[in-house]
This record gives sequence, structure tokens and C-alpha cells, in this order.
Amino acid sequence: MARIRIKEGSLVVHSETETFDREAAAKLWMRTREAELGKPGALEKLRAPDPTFAETIQKYIDESRRELGTTKAQVLKKVAASSLAKRRGSTITSADWVQFGKDLGVQPQTVGNYFSHISSIYSLARPAWNYQLDPQVIADARKVSKSLGLTSRSRSRDRRPTLEELDKLMAHFGRVKRKHTTPMQEIICYAIFSTRRQEEITRQTFEDLDEAQPDLWVRDMKHPGEKDGNDVRCTLTPEALAIVLNRRKSPEQTGRIFPYNSNTISRLFSDACTLLGIEDLHFHDLRHDGISRLFELGWNIPHVAGVSGHRTWSSLRRYTHIRQRGDKYSEWQWLRRTQKSTPTVV
Repeated sequence: MARIRIKEGSLVVHSETETFDREAAAKLWMRTREAELGKPGALEKLRAPDPTFAETIQKYIDESRRELGTTKAQVLKKVAASSLAKRRGSTITSADWVQFGKDLGVQPQTVGNYFSHISSIYSLARPAWNYQLDPQVIADARKVSKSLGLTSRSRSRDRRPTLEELDKLMAHFGRVKRKHTTPMQEIICYAIFSTRRQEEITRQTFEDLDEAQPDLWVRDMKHPGEKDGNDVRCTLTPEALAIVLNRRKSPEQTGRIFPYNSNTISRLFSDACTLLGIEDLHFHDLRHDGISRLFELGWNIPHVAGVSGHRTWSSLRRYTHIRQRGDKYSEWQWLRRTQKSTPTVV
């Protein structure tokens, strides 16, 4: 048995004991460990709290005043439930995280997303709570995973709905309208012509509408570096404005334009696609189609960005999959059914 005790005066401030099957191994451990503990800051690090990684995740969730996005919340929940997260944070190595990524059994883009959210825990734990989590551990894991091809950037989607697919969806939601209080026909049209994400749609309010411009605030717009407080005023296309005005019962009306749950919208859309045999179509693809449509109409980059809310051309161009010239929705019957009239924009 090898034992190390460190005293400050007469007080023992640290003690470690290990057992070995050979005396030489015990002496080697003592010399190595004493050298480690003799380094500046080593004892302070040992005194720092060292909860399990799952407990660290829970503290992050409890103390964060920012609302977690749906994806991030799901990722952190799955990480916290893993066997690796049951260990104390300081004992988890970069090799452990690399193996965790391998064991996920998902696409490289998804593994990259997991590591990105895990990194946010590491970056905060030491400066905020003095936890024994070294950000270099996850940084090394991400570097190794990238070299091994375990992670990669998300592939740019170019999926756009066809008019035939949209006709099927609109007809379906017309048939089941009495079963659902969520007006999916209006929401689908608004998603296309406003180019808004589903969560943004459910946050917009009548108070933020400027009918004269016309434009509408998008509160807490998604952005890589920020979300809360990232409020952007976006131009409304004539079609989108007409849908908003159709939902406003009086000029004094306040509150959310679409007071519905964004997760419900996503579920109803996905279930309908499955039922109708529409493959690989996401609700977000409606935004993609709406932005690409504006380029097909001949709009310039600043004009399109004023609608979509993009700040840079590099982030906007992934949506520019031009399939035709002109407006594919010019004779689309469902748009007319969701508006009283299309306003004239000078």
C-alpha cells in the first residue's frame, strides 16, 4: 500500500492511498504522483468541485436564463442519460468522448452537433462554477473525431416541395381541419411566403407589424452566435402581409399572429408527409423554397436578405437553388384561399 499525505502546518489537506502487487510499482506511483501534486495549482484543482457530467449538465440547464433550443435540449438529455455522464467530469478523457461519438451510431453531422453542445458545457463549467472540467479535453476530442471522419459539417439541403406535393398537403389539412385547431393551410402558406422558421412563426405578434412598410419584427431570430435578443425587422412579401391581415380581426388586435405550438406544427407536417407518401420533406424546406422563389422572381441579394433576415451572402446562398424563372405560385389556388386579398406594394 502506498499513501501520500500533504500537510499545511499540522493539518492534512490532502490524502491518497493506492495498493499494488509489487513494491516497485508502488514507489513509482508515489514518485509520479508527488511530482504531479507539486506542480503550481495542483492542490487548488483537487479542492475544486468535481460532480458527474450529468450533474454539470443539470446545473447548466437550471442556471441558464436562455431558453434551450429543442435540438440542444434533446442532445443534452441524451448525453446526461449516458453511462459516460455518470462519471465525474475530471475523469472523462478526450478518448472517452471520441468513443462516445462512435457509439452514437448517427451521421457525422449529428455527432458534430453533439460535440458542439457538449463544448458549451465545458466552456462554462470551470469559469462559472470552478468545476474540474478542462475545455481542452473536448477540443481534442473534436479534433480527433474530425480527422477520423466521425464528424463533419451539415450538408446543404436543396430539397424544395413541388406544387403537386403541396397540393396533397393542403388538401389533406383541408379534410382534417375539424380535427385540428392548428390552421396548417395558413401556416404552410405563411412559411413559404414569409420565409420564416416554424418557431419564429409562432412568436410573431400583431404589435410588431408595420403595415405601411410593410415589415414585421422577428424576435430572437436563430443565429450561430446569438439567439435571445437577436431581434430583426424583416420585410413582408405581399403574399405574407395578406395572410397576416387576414388573421387580424381588427386594427387594434394584439397578441401572437399564430398562437400555436411549434412542435405541434412540426409533428402535424411530418405525420402528413408520411401518410401521403411524401419523402424527405421537412417543414424547414418551405423556408428554403420561399427564399429560392424570390431569386427566381429576379430579386437582388439585399432585397431577399431583407425578407429572410440573413446577414451574409455566405449564409444566404445555400438557399439559392433556382429551378425556373418567374413565380411558380402565380396560379396556385391555395394561396388565394388563405387571403382575403393581396395588397398592392408600391
